[in-house]
Amino acid sequence: MKSPGRVTSPTAVAWGAALSMTVIVAVTGSWSSLGAETLPRLSEDAVWNQEITSAPVHPASASMISTLEALGGFGLGRMQIDFSIHVVHAAPGAPTRTIITHPDGYYAPDCEPIGTTMPVPTDATIEGQTTIGDITCSNTSEDCHLLVVQGATLYEAYAANATGPGTLQSLCLAIWHLDASYPPEGRGEHCTSADAAGFPIAPLLFNADGIAASLSIDPTGGGDLGHAIRFTLPNERMANDPSLGGVGGRLYVHPATHAGSPSGPTSSIPYGARLRLRPTFSLTSYPPPARVILNTMKRYGLVLADGGNIALTAESDLYTTTSWTDLSLGPHVFWDTPNAAPVTVSDFEVLDTGPRIGETWDCVRTDVVAGQVFRDGFESGDVTRWSGSVP
Repeated sequence: MKSPGRVTSPTAVAWGAALSMTVIVAVTGSWSSLGAETLPRLSEDAVWNQEITSAPVHPASASMISTLEALGGFGLGRMQIDFSIHVVHAAPGAPTRTIITHPDGYYAPDCEPIGTTMPVPTDATIEGQTTIGDITCSNTSEDCHLLVVQGATLYEAYAANATGPGTLQSLCLAIWHLDASYPPEGRGEHCTSADAAGFPIAPLLFNADGIAASLSIDPTGGGDLGHAIRFTLPNERMANDPSLGGVGGRLYVHPATHAGSPSGPTSSIPYGARLRLRPTFSLTSYPPPARVILNTMKRYGLVLADGGNIALTAESDLYTTTSWTDLSLGPHVFWDTPNAAPVTVSDFEVLDTGPRIGETWDCVRTDVVAGQVFRDGFESGDVTRWSGSVP
């Protein structure tokens, strides 16, 4: 969840040439909404898709993890999965809605201008809603994300709510061009997106169909999802450091480009941090679907994207072919699987992705053109939220 008032941010910078921020072709073509199960994917060269098994550990990793552990670790004290977010695939010619100002304002210039239109198919569903086609949401108290993919364009609206026949309230609409290559500052240094860290959301989720596809190749769960996974922490457990000159001590590290409202001790982990599950973490007793996710944490890691109490975010099975019941994978799999080691913050290490940056909220947007490829070297709760069938 974002901080109130003005917000800012994208910047995805690598910790080395191998992890340079690139966003090239990911998803093309068209789908009908229902039954479209493929999550949008950024370029194979994008930082999110870079394997990090050999990436350097931050010198202060152990102390940051220790601080976070003392603060309570993951939200609610456990690694839990939220299944309430939906990803809608819009066919060409799908109905559109015009973005209008949210009751609490709008994040400008970080987000697309008020008056921008986005496709909203008749079967689109806002995060947390249980009925297909429900695009109303209590957007002053809930995150209410609306994620829509159309061709090679990803539309992500935060705090969305349909207020009329052709309008959509939102605090931020972020458009990601999946056929463009973004520079290290992504959509703009100090610029936010539909996620407080300035990240894209949909490409960092996981869904039942993606896990089923991995299991079709290796039924034992030895595969992975091929990209980093989004996670959240309570704001009071993320690092804050007034000495960096950021507003209210806010700070982030790349690949983030913005910080929401981190208010924890300086020695904790920062917004944008990339964590890697230790290679020695035992998968014993975990079912194959869970092993796919755990292997992904070891090979691609987690990226700290926003403030929240439920650590992981999976796509609901509202539109997918495979259901979460088919996989027997529920929200508590990583802390109450019989005879399996629970996943805790002490099982991770923090990678070195660059220096901490004070969050000034002075967003300068990147001029990115769809289809453009740069030639500058960048190419190289204790409450279970809804899913149709969570066990």
